Amino acid sequence: MERDRRDPSERQDRIGKGSEHVAVFQDKIQQLLGPEASDLEVALGSQPPVSIRLNATKWSLPSKDPVPWCTSGQYLAERPAFTFDPLFHAGCYYVQEPASMLLEQAFLASGLSGKDIIALDLCAAPGGKTTHLRSLLSSSSLLVANEIDRKRQFILQENLWKWGAANTVICGSDPRDLDRLPEFFDLIVVDAPCSGEGMFRKDAFARAQWSPALVQHCCGLQRTVLQHAWQALKPGGTLFYSTCTWETAENEDQMAELIAMGAVPIKIPVEPAWGMRMGVDGLGLRCYPHKVRGEGFFIAALRKPGIHVEERLIGPLTDNASQPEMAAWLNEDRPWQLVEHDQIQFAIDGQHITNIRSIANALRVLSPGVPLAEKKGDEWRPHAALALAGDRSTNVFPEIALSYDQALAYLRGTALPAKDARGTALATYNGHGLGWLRGAGNRWNNLLPASWRIKAQRPIAPNVPWAPSHR
Repeated sequence: MERDRRDPSERQDRIGKGSEHVAVFQDKIQQLLGPEASDLEVALGSQPPVSIRLNATKWSLPSKDPVPWCTSGQYLAERPAFTFDPLFHAGCYYVQEPASMLLEQAFLASGLSGKDIIALDLCAAPGGKTTHLRSLLSSSSLLVANEIDRKRQFILQENLWKWGAANTVICGSDPRDLDRLPEFFDLIVVDAPCSGEGMFRKDAFARAQWSPALVQHCCGLQRTVLQHAWQALKPGGTLFYSTCTWETAENEDQMAELIAMGAVPIKIPVEPAWGMRMGVDGLGLRCYPHKVRGEGFFIAALRKPGIHVEERLIGPLTDNASQPEMAAWLNEDRPWQLVEHDQIQFAIDGQHITNIRSIANALRVLSPGVPLAEKKGDEWRPHAALALAGDRSTNVFPEIALSYDQALAYLRGTALPAKDARGTALATYNGHGLGWLRGAGNRWNNLLPASWRIKAQRPIAPNVPWAPSHR
């Protein structure tokens, strides 16, 4: 799903003017839904549901209202102030639109559960489907998350680092670069840039910017992205394609072109009570807000014909790490290999070193593994991502347990009072790492990255329902 990338002032100007193509859109929906078109319009004027997806490796929460098609998804009664929840910053859950969690049903239908594979999320920012896919894959599977937009790469990195899973490579390449990785991936997810009709309820600008020309532009972009993705998919591999639009040209027609090349559709089983509908000609699934408790969404799964013969390119990844003792900062469950990349020490699961070398030869790698340390002058300091890593050793750095109020102060960037504070310590909340502290005698200096800090001073919405009761 393509999010808006315009300047805020231009965005507001377009919203104020409204869309001159409303009648065209309504006509299309009438053709698709007939008498139900008015029901959809009513739904688009209602409040969207709020949902989260738990990070099962970090946190559990009794479910009062589960998202039925996602084992870790939960609806909330209202939208709380997530920003003021330390568990949100610790990567214990991800705030995600419920219909897009259908990725789980597609994955189950693919037959890849429990298998060690190499997967690619090609249009990955901000990271909702990426973190979901990472949770669905086996822990030994390698996941490559790619985002071409440089501004959106930062939020993708932050979200994936906070999720804390190993065997995750973050890249920033044009899809055309995939041509240097022919028949490489077992699974490719293409959450394609689209005209955004399914987001009309959540985003006024999505409605304001919609036009037939935008649909046409997106169709061309989707076709190009899919061509490169299809070449990079192994014979016998699986492709998931999704959008947040109801345009047949952006959904089923794109799938039909791959089917004409031999692709085999994979049926995604769903329960009738969930409200999804089969796509045009039986391709994929469609979600409409008047039927599904979620936003507008389309997803399809295809299998590439053939049998893959294993073959890997071998090439240099980067210079060898200069600080091998840092491997002790991680649990010994994996055969870690350390590399230095852009003045950051990374730990890579040794079983994937050859695969990651191949990826680095073809794509612009931003993060090849678990970030361990970054260079500050002549000193190596623990990287912010290490504080949230699931494989971080708990026996190396002392931990400073924070109360709710102390955690919020830390997340704002405040130094914490102390007595005889020395060295480096980990700030935690409810046992979950938040970030690093640096001892300075009577205080702990705050090492949380400035871009990760809370900017707002007070919430304008209720606290999350699991916040301490005194709040």
